[in-house]
Amino acid sequence: MELSRIIKDKDLLGDFDEARETYEVDVEKLDMEILELPQDRPLILVGHLSHLLSVHLVIILRCSPSVLRKRLSGRGWSESKVQENLEAEACDVILIEALDSGLDVCEIDTTKLSPDSVVDGVEDIIQGEREKYAPGNIDWSEEVLDWF
Repeated sequence: MELSRIIKDKDLLGDFDEARETYEVDVEKLDMEILELPQDRPLILVGHLSHLLSVHLVIILRCSPSVLRKRLSGRGWSESKVQENLEAEACDVILIEALDSGLDVCEIDTTKLSPDSVVDGVEDIIQGEREKYAPGNIDWSEEVLDWF
């Protein structure tokens, strides 16, 4: 389930942050909405705020900054928004936040994977394969050094 859809459907968009070109979201209200969803089957939440919610497992989809630049630019994102996302990916921002939460965390390098291969990885993790996807196996430092 896309968090952006829940945020829009439940009218959880806050003020627009012009500098970051994004809306603010009250994560506590979003979490309450998530907890109201039926709990009769597993639910996969998709979005950059997932690791801040009441979840049991976090799977972070990673991408090489150089490939990520092409993908985000191809979506028509502004250079400043692309750069913010590249820096966050290069510095492991979401990974660090997720690890700080104390939740189980896995990560998949999607750089060279097809969508079906990413789904296979997610399914592996859900079925218990965690070692292959353990945090810390993805390192963009060599690529980032080329920025300087």
